[in-house]
Amino acid sequence: MADAQEFLKDFPLLGQKMNGKQITYLDNGATTQKPEQMIEALCHYYGGCNANPHRGAYALSVEATEIYEKARVRTAQFIHAARPEEIIFTKNATEALNLVAYSYGMTNVHEGDEILISIAEHHSNLVPWQHVAKATGARLRYIYLEDDGNLSEEDIEKKITERTKLVAVTQISNVLGLKNDIRRIVKKAHAVGAAALVDGSQSVAHMAVNVQDLDADFFAFSGHKMLSPMGIGVLYGKYDILDAMPPFLMGGDMIDSVEEQDTTWAELPAKFEAGTQNVGGAAGLTAAIDYLESLTFDRVEAIERDLVRYALPKLRALPYIELYGCDSRRPNKTGIIAFNVRDVHPHDVASILDSFGVAIRAGHHCAQPLHRYLGQNASCRASFYFYNTRADVDRWISALQKVRGVLGFGA
Repeated sequence: MADAQEFLKDFPLLGQKMNGKQITYLDNGATTQKPEQMIEALCHYYGGCNANPHRGAYALSVEATEIYEKARVRTAQFIHAARPEEIIFTKNATEALNLVAYSYGMTNVHEGDEILISIAEHHSNLVPWQHVAKATGARLRYIYLEDDGNLSEEDIEKKITERTKLVAVTQISNVLGLKNDIRRIVKKAHAVGAAALVDGSQSVAHMAVNVQDLDADFFAFSGHKMLSPMGIGVLYGKYDILDAMPPFLMGGDMIDSVEEQDTTWAELPAKFEAGTQNVGGAAGLTAAIDYLESLTFDRVEAIERDLVRYALPKLRALPYIELYGCDSRRPNKTGIIAFNVRDVHPHDVASILDSFGVAIRAGHHCAQPLHRYLGQNASCRASFYFYNTRADVDRWISALQKVRGVLGFGA
C-alpha cells in the first residue's frame, strides 16, 4: 500500500544499502527495525538520566524508577491488563515462558497430569514443557494440524481433558503465520480447570491484544519484535495466580526481608524482577508502544494483508516454489510466508537473496518438530511489517527468480 512509504523516514536502517543494493528487510518475524522515536527515548535515558531504579534516594534514581514504572503502566494499558502489577518485565519472551514453566509448572503439574501444546510451537514454548513433564512425571501432548496448517479441531476437542493442567499455545505461528482461535482454546482449558498460556511473540506487534478478553492466565512477548530494543520482554499473568507462585530468580530487589536462614518475598511485581532491571529497554518499550498506537493496528493489519495478497499470486506463478500455511480455509493468514525453492537448500536461497539486498530467514526457525511434521528439514521465511511496501515484494520476487539460475538449475 502506498501509505507504507510514509513510515520509512522513521527507520534509518531501511534507508541504507546492503551489498550495494537497496535493503529489502523481510525478517520481521525475527526482529523488527527500530524507529528514530524509540532510539531517541533510549538515548535520552542513557544520556540524561541513567541510574539504578528503586534503590537510590537521589534525583537520577527517582527518574529512572519513574521511567521504568511508567513502562509497566503503558504495557498494562497496551494489552489491557487489569492492573500494572500483572506485568512482569523479563529479558525476552523465552525468559517469560521459562518463568511460567519453572514457577507455575513445577509447582502445579504432577505425575499423571497432562500438558498440552501445539506442534507449531517455537522451541521457547516447547522445550520448557518437555523439562517440566520429565521432572514431574506428567505427559506432554500435542495438538496437530489440519491439512491447511490450522490447529486440528478434533485435537482441541479431544485432548483437553480432566487430566490437562496447562495448555500453552502460540497466538500466531512463527512459521506458518496462521492466527489461532485463542479464546476458544482458553475457554476449553478453563472448562476442565486447566491454566492457559499464550505466546504472543508474533501477534502483539501486528494486532490489538486484550488479555482480559482472551481470558489468558499468562501472555508472553518480546519487545524487540515490536520496535523496542533487544533485552526487554513481558510476562502478563493474572494477579492471583502470580501472587501464589514462588519466585523464579532470587537476589536483590525481589525481597521484603532477609534473615540468616530465611527470606520473605516482595509483593508483585518485584517478586519476579530480581537484580538490576533494563530501564533503557523499558524506556524504549514505552516509545515503541506509543509509536504503534499512533499508527493504529487497523492500518498495520491492512498493510500486511495487502502485501500477502500481492505476494502470493506471484509466488504461486513460480513452479519451483513450495508454500506452507498459505491455503488456510479461514481468513487468519498474517504477514508471514514460509516457502522452499525446489532443489535448493534454504540457506543457499537466503545467501543468494542477500546478494541482491533481500533479507529473509532460513532454517528451522526454532520449530524443528513442526518442520518434521511438515516433512521438511528447514524452510525459508519472509515476514512483513507495516514499513514494507509492494516494491519490497517485487525486489524479493525478482531475486527469487534468479536463485535457481545462480546454482545452474533450469526453471
